[in-house]
Amino acid sequence: MAVALRAVEPAVVASPAQPVLQARGVAKRFSNGTLAVTGVDLDVRAGEFTSLLGPSGCGKSTLLRLIAGLGEPSAGRIDWPAMRHDTHGQPMRDVGFVFQEATLMPWATAERNVMLPLILKHVPAKEAAARAAAALEAVGLGSFRRAYPRELSGGMKMRVSIARALVTQPRILLMDEPFAALDEITRQKLNDDLLALWARQRFTVLFVTHSVFESVYLSQRIVVMAARPGRVIADVAIDAPFPRDASFRTSQEYAGACRVVSTKLHEAIAS
Repeated sequence: MAVALRAVEPAVVASPAQPVLQARGVAKRFSNGTLAVTGVDLDVRAGEFTSLLGPSGCGKSTLLRLIAGLGEPSAGRIDWPAMRHDTHGQPMRDVGFVFQEATLMPWATAERNVMLPLILKHVPAKEAAARAAAALEAVGLGSFRRAYPRELSGGMKMRVSIARALVTQPRILLMDEPFAALDEITRQKLNDDLLALWARQRFTVLFVTHSVFESVYLSQRIVVMAARPGRVIADVAIDAPFPRDASFRTSQEYAGACRVVSTKLHEAIAS
């Protein structure tokens, strides 16, 4: 299995696919004066699996929240070329967001937790229930739709969170270190399940992680960020074919890719 690695600095790898997201000169300064990210240029293309990799405090999560519309950039702009716009000319961000914690309502079943975005959109109850059941089936929890969060393992709770993010059928899925708190075996299983789900539905993924190994296994592209303030210093393409499995994790190609990305990450930490 050949793995071709390309390091492109600072940001964009050419592709014929249309970008669904473009960030240009994005910066964020908080009210306390902290400059979290600066000068970020990034294209994310339709159907692509891209990881944002960097040390803690490099602004990965801040950038993801800006993309999700959970905050406004202090400078620069975030455009959605392939998205619809409302009557005021504002982009209708067609995104799902998976947080670091599952953030489930403890008093609600898995099904009701997944239905929440549809309820907020005033989708009829019967349709919402059917779509929630299908989303839970897609993440392997079809038989647990009546279970409460207290009855689910950590990995199962995260599956519910992913189902909730996908139930609206978003064009792009934003994931903020969703597997960081899980044990290695569960994490690897969820990596495999996420790739299988992505292969079937081909939504666009922007995945935040601080794990070199996870980013290489999952991604077509790894955007490496440096801290203080956060900025893009490298864009590495991982051209290994999909599907990827346990044999890829133990291959020389995977080890070589991890070395290349680790070098870029060390450069980011030192910069």
